[in-house]
Amino acid sequence: MDQLLEMADILNGIIWGPFVLIPLLLGVGVYLTIRLRLLQLLRLPHALWLALVRRKEDPSVEGDISHYQALSTALAATVGVGNIAGAALAIGIGGPGALFWMWVIGIFGMATKYSEALLGVKYRRTDAKGEQSGGPMYYLKYGIKGGLGTFLGVSFAIFGAIAAFGIGNGTQANTVAQQVNSVTGVAPWIIGLVLMVLAGAVILGGIKSIGRVTSALVPIMIVGYVSICLIVLATNWAALLPAFQLVFASAFTGTSATGGFVGAGVMLAIQMGFARGIFSNESGLGTGGIAAAAAKTTQPVRQAMVSMTQTFIDTIIVVSMTCLVIITTGVWQVEEPEDGSLLTSQAMTEGLGAISPGLGTAGAYIVALSVAVFAFSTLLGWAYYGERCVEFLGGRTFVLPYRLVFIGVIFVGSVATLDSVWLFSDIANGLMALPNLIGLILLAPIISAETRKFFAHPDWRNPDVMMDDVRG
Repeated sequence: MDQLLEMADILNGIIWGPFVLIPLLLGVGVYLTIRLRLLQLLRLPHALWLALVRRKEDPSVEGDISHYQALSTALAATVGVGNIAGAALAIGIGGPGALFWMWVIGIFGMATKYSEALLGVKYRRTDAKGEQSGGPMYYLKYGIKGGLGTFLGVSFAIFGAIAAFGIGNGTQANTVAQQVNSVTGVAPWIIGLVLMVLAGAVILGGIKSIGRVTSALVPIMIVGYVSICLIVLATNWAALLPAFQLVFASAFTGTSATGGFVGAGVMLAIQMGFARGIFSNESGLGTGGIAAAAAKTTQPVRQAMVSMTQTFIDTIIVVSMTCLVIITTGVWQVEEPEDGSLLTSQAMTEGLGAISPGLGTAGAYIVALSVAVFAFSTLLGWAYYGERCVEFLGGRTFVLPYRLVFIGVIFVGSVATLDSVWLFSDIANGLMALPNLIGLILLAPIISAETRKFFAHPDWRNPDVMMDDVRG
């Protein structure tokens, strides 16, 4: 087993090293940003209005869930332990500079997420049950002609179906079990059993059930968590400017050893920032296209604008809150952490404790509750992603068995070894991202053409105007 883990660690180092995914993720994001002419920044206000303010839906439009439910499902899948444990690990191992590189991958990742969602809607198909299926496996197969497209699409579906058990299942259940156990003393297997039953009740209902639950749960969990982080930052306001200075300085110079902290070089900060950034917002993995394909919409571009706000909310807002709380309270200067959620818990305890000892005691419970809710929502989103990959590979017959296995793995993940779970997730994420990123490069002309066509329409700002369906 030790030899297997050692080999996996080597593979992970190659995939997430300086010559494979790091330049590819950044390069694709920059390339799409140029082709889309900074759309993710220039159109962000309108996109946020579509996503969060304008909720009106036309019931006659093809799709399974509303565009807001599609966004909620994507947010549910991404705003998980990556925002609490993953972001904390990035700072604890890579130093404060890792936050800067998470911002970088987040900003360019918005263009990537936009592109994934646009293609997801454009190339979606209707399955045997009448539900929408879309995502990289479809736009790779049908957008790229010949054997290459089929190979990339099948590869993505295989890796996606497997990766769902890691990024969207094992890491979530494991972190919940460890965090809640550290606070309450309840055995991990009991926590895993409860989580499995609750998630299973929603997952078995399919995307409509998932959409209803996430649309109600996601706003509460994000607003609640961000509000608590803002309270801590307001308490430590004097440390906020030095924290930002440290983030920018250490992003390019590395972090010197301080106290128990071992110190981090620039490459480690970049690696941790990119790896944990994509783990958090999933831009480049292609999952945003799967959620977007289920939306009731006639316009791929409009849904793509809604979908790209997910990366902004996840990384620029939620991840930043976690990291700044950890940096301003100084708890990142401990020895290399084994559990990121416990590092966040310590930061919350110290931050709230500065207001009142009673609030400090509540800090650990707040993080434990946040982890549990975030992870629960992520389980729901990734169950849908995995089943769509399986449906592409084998048809509707395999969806129910996959759901049952996915639900069972929730319990397994809650009692597994944390290091192996995170390692497996990073490798699976990387293998899932590779065919998708290759496809985005090849399909970039279609993405930019559809975007120009949409914004050339004189009434593109009016979501009530029905434009021609541009499905491929």
